[in-house]
Amino acid sequence: MAAAFIVIDEDIANIRRRRRIFNIRTTISTFDDYFNETDIISRYRLDRNSINEVTLAVAQDIQHETNRSHALTPETQVLLALRYYAKGGFLSELADLHGVSRASASRCIASVSTSIVKRMGHLINFPVEELQKTKEDFHDIAGMPNVVGAIDGTLIPIIAPKDDEPAFVCRKQFHALNVQAVCDANLRFNNVVAKWPGSAHDSAIWNSSSLSINFENGDINGWLLGDSGYPLRPWLLTPVLRPASRAEETYNRSHKKTRNTVERAFGLLKSRFRCLHKSTGCMMFSPGKCCQVVTATCILHNFCINKGLPMPEEIDTEEEDGNHQDHVYNGPLGDGLITRRMLIQNRFS
Repeated sequence: MAAAFIVIDEDIANIRRRRRIFNIRTTISTFDDYFNETDIISRYRLDRNSINEVTLAVAQDIQHETNRSHALTPETQVLLALRYYAKGGFLSELADLHGVSRASASRCIASVSTSIVKRMGHLINFPVEELQKTKEDFHDIAGMPNVVGAIDGTLIPIIAPKDDEPAFVCRKQFHALNVQAVCDANLRFNNVVAKWPGSAHDSAIWNSSSLSINFENGDINGWLLGDSGYPLRPWLLTPVLRPASRAEETYNRSHKKTRNTVERAFGLLKSRFRCLHKSTGCMMFSPGKCCQVVTATCILHNFCINKGLPMPEEIDTEEEDGNHQDHVYNGPLGDGLITRRMLIQNRFS
C-alpha cells in the first residue's frame, strides 16, 4: 500500500514539473513566406504599413511591462483583434490560429478595441469647416441641396446579456445593439452612437445624442436626411409618407437616392468587418465590450477609406435592418414641415 502512495506522489511531482509550452504567435514577419499584400488585406482588412501604424498608435496602452510568461506583444494583439473584426466567428478558432488561449484572445480584443477608440477616435468627426464640400458631394448624387449628412440606425447582433435581457431584443426578434451613424457622400462616418439596446427607437437615440443638440443650437448649417423612423425637423428631413403630387414623388426619389449613402456605408462596414454581420453569428461579449468593438470598427472603416484600401463587396443590409415600415416615427411632426414644403415647392415642382 505504501508503494502505491509513492507512485502517486511521483506522478503528482511530474505534473508539477511539466514544462510550459508556448505556441508560435503570429507577427507581421511570419507573413513573409506565406502571404502577399492582397492576402494580408483579405485576412486582416489592412495592409502591412497600416497594421504597423495602428500598432504604433495603441502600443502604449497594450504593451506589457515585462515579458514574463511569454507576454503577448502589441503587434500580436493587434493582429488578433483585426482578424476577429475581419472574420468574426468562434474565439477558440481565433486563439488557435494565433497561438494563444481563448481567454487571452478575448482580453486582446477588448484591450485593442478600447485603445483604438481612445487613440484613433478623432477619425470620426463632423467636419464643420468643410460643410460646403460635403454639400456639393451630396448634391452631385441626386440634386438634393444643403445636405451635410445621411443618418440611419443599424442592428448589430450580440449574445443575450445577463442583465436587462428583454431590452436588447430588437424589432426583428434577436438580441442586438441599435447603432446610429451619420455618413458623408464618400461613405465615411462623421458621427457614431453605439451604446443603445436593440429595442431603442431611432428617434429616441437621435433625440438623446449630442449631435442633435448641435443642430438644435444652430451650430451646424445644413440638413440631415433620415428615413421615416426620425422626426421631421428643419434640419432633419424625412420622406413624404403619402406623396400627393409629382413634386413630392420627385422629392422622395431624390431623398431616397441621396440617403442611400448611409445604407451603403453600413453595408461596406459589415462587409469589411464581418464580426458585425449576422452571417458570422453574433458577438459573444457583454454589451459594453460589443459597443467598444463597434466603435473601433467604425474608426478603422474611416481609416481604410483615408488610406485608399480596397473596398470589399458590399453586403445588403436591408433584410437585416428592415425597411422601417414597422418603425415609423409617430410623435409630433415638429417644425420641419414648412422647410420640407418650401424645398419641394422651390426645387422639385
